[in-house]
Amino acid sequence: MDEILLSTQGLSKSFELGGGLFSKPSRMMAVREVDLSVRRGSVTGIVGESGCGKSTLARLLLRLIEPTGGMVRFDGTALPKLSRREMRLMRRRMAMVFQDPYSSLDPRFTIAECLREPFAVQGLAVPEGRIEALLQQVGLPLQMMNAYPHHLSGGQRQRVGIARALALSPQMIILDEPTASLDVSIQAQIISLLEALKAELGLTYIFISHDLGLVRYFCDRIVVMYLGSIVEELPDPTSEPRHPYTRALLDSNFVPDPERRKEVVPLVGEIASPFNLPKGCAFALRCPRSSERCGGEIPSLETGPDGHRVACFHPL
Repeated sequence: MDEILLSTQGLSKSFELGGGLFSKPSRMMAVREVDLSVRRGSVTGIVGESGCGKSTLARLLLRLIEPTGGMVRFDGTALPKLSRREMRLMRRRMAMVFQDPYSSLDPRFTIAECLREPFAVQGLAVPEGRIEALLQQVGLPLQMMNAYPHHLSGGQRQRVGIARALALSPQMIILDEPTASLDVSIQAQIISLLEALKAELGLTYIFISHDLGLVRYFCDRIVVMYLGSIVEELPDPTSEPRHPYTRALLDSNFVPDPERRKEVVPLVGEIASPFNLPKGCAFALRCPRSSERCGGEIPSLETGPDGHRVACFHPL
């Protein structure tokens, strides 16, 4: 257990939307009963379609939003039980890199001011030479200290976002689709940078992405989410999927090789509404292996002898 840096038990988050004088608000389950363990020094990938709860889960892990139920523990400390001051101190040990590097940087700040911001939030003095060291660490020239975000390219802005995440020397960084808005060549540079930083600083990553090929390359294991729940956890990125949804995701991932073309069989059926989830498995309406049991009972996330976890009554 000393290797576990972050863990969750039954973590859930719901949102109430709408409602008025003559109507009740609707409740949406964004994250449902998530049990997750992240080992120190590992790269855990989280994948799934848009709206499956990946980004909400990331914010729950950092307690940027409060959970509806369940527990998050970081290095053995229960985060929901911390006071606001204690949580602010705890955030020195964790950080986040966002998808859109331009929106995450204040356009009124110079790059140097953006990198000083974490120290200001924590009420800390900036160590001498720290800003210059951060720029060098992410491969940016020191001349950019006085530039503004709009002067930089997308890849350079994302490097600033990574530098800002490193400012307080965290143990864990959550990367919320950090390469989604970048060109393929720039994506490769950012991934190489993240690999180098992990090796140098011993960082732990949680990597959220739509790109399954990238996740299988970069991550040590893969967690697959569907409508707020974990449906499968591959202990190794090369493991064969056992959940029909994971299989469909992998089949839709094209390989840049004309000799390896494959036929993509699209999923049929309607996606269940997060405002009105079905009684049984949420994927049953689209699953080619669905049975009567799937429609009336929620499958639990069972762990196999090889550490492969899957929530399916009819695994592949």
